[in-house]
Parts: sequence; structure tokens; C-alpha cells
Amino acid sequence: MDIWQETFPLRFGNIDRSDRLTLAATFDFFQEVAISHAESLGVGREAMARTGQGWVLSRISVFFERRPQWGETVTVRSWPRGWDRLFAVRDYDIRDASDTPVVRGRSNWLILDIEKRRPLRPQAVMGTLPLNEGLDALPGGAGSLDARDDLGKAGERQARYSDIDYNGHVNNARYIQWIQDVTDAGVLEQANQMRLDINYLSEIKSGETIELWTAPISGSDAPNEPPPARAIAYEGRRREGDQAVFRAELRVFGGS
Repeated sequence: MDIWQETFPLRFGNIDRSDRLTLAATFDFFQEVAISHAESLGVGREAMARTGQGWVLSRISVFFERRPQWGETVTVRSWPRGWDRLFAVRDYDIRDASDTPVVRGRSNWLILDIEKRRPLRPQAVMGTLPLNEGLDALPGGAGSLDARDDLGKAGERQARYSDIDYNGHVNNARYIQWIQDVTDAGVLEQANQMRLDINYLSEIKSGETIELWTAPISGSDAPNEPPPARAIAYEGRRREGDQAVFRAELRVFGGS
């Protein structure tokens, strides 16, 4: 199937106090449909492992046009979009009952040589998959984020059992929970529209302690979107060695 889709009712665990879909739950949905589609296309976990390869999420951007509410039934879709240099590109959207896209996303993946831990050129894998030309969920998304020198420490987290996935490192959606937890709850609960961009820079293993650093972004906007009411930069750093393991930027548009 060129486009994979699954339908989900929004349940209690998918929402916050505003009764609406959270960022972290959205990343969970996107992860599940991407895995299902890769398996269907013959490039899933076990098929890639047989050739000594694996998928690694490098960047993803998500934009909420509207935050669906508890009790709504939504359709989560995903599709490959070819490649850009070393990155395999995959798009997403979430559609409401009227088939209107309310959340849109774009991700960049690396195909990794598992033994050497080095990225491979994606054409050999992506060239066999549908290109879905013109089906651009979030043009300009999933870009690179620069390091900042104005960040202040907002907290820290130690990677525990519940953070670690099958691959033995912190799952991509758990980073989003960490970001949510160092953000003012009112900012997230009141957001009508929002955009999150995140770059995954290094895997985090069980037991590692990560310092979480944040700073407001001033005078910032994103292409094809209104100026944000609030914008925040984030960086996760290893406590030992001060190495950056992720960078992210959140932009919130409007409030309830």
C-alpha cells in the first residue's frame, strides 16, 4: 500500500487536562503506523536485520492545525516520500471524521549499518518503495536545528525501564514526554495550534542521566505558519561529558 492508515479512538491516555491530544501521544501514533507500514512494504525490523541494517529516526517535525478531543475517532496515515541525501523521508497526517487533516508531520530517517554503526545511502532501500510524489504533508519540515548558547537548566531525567524500547535505547516518543514535563503545563494545555521540531543526535542507554536545558525563542516563526504566541528551545545533554543528545523547538500558536 502506498499510504498506510489505521483508525483510533482517542482514549483517556491520549489527552491532557484540556481534553485534547498531546504531543507525546501523537508521536506514539506516528511510530505505530510507520512500523506497520514498513512491515507491510518488506522493510520492517526483521527484514532489515537480515541484511545487517536498521532504521534510525533522525529528525521529525509535527504541526497541529487543530487538537482533536477525547472521544473523537481519528485516522492516522503515513507514507514514504523518497530520500534527501542520506535521509529517507516519511510523511504523516491525522485526519478527523470529516477527512480533514488536523495534524501533519514529516520525518527523516537514517538507514544504519548495524555492525559498523554508520549510515548507508538510502536509495537501495527507498528505490523499491512508492515515492508518493506530490503528497507533501509538511513541506520544509524535519530540518536541522542549531545549537544555542542561551539555554538554562530546567531539570534532568534518568533513563529507566519504561523509557527503553526493543532496540535497547530511549524510545523516540519518550523524548517528547521529557520535553512536555519541563514545559509550563499551561502553555501546553492552552495551545490550540502548535509545532514541534526535534533532532535526535545520539541514542540514550538505560541508566544514563540527561540534563534538560531550555530557553525562550524571540522573534521566531516558521514558514507558512502564523507568528507563534510562544516559542521555546530545548536541548538534552549527557550529565557526563555534556554531549547534546537531542535538540528541539516548540512553537505555540494561540490559546484557549
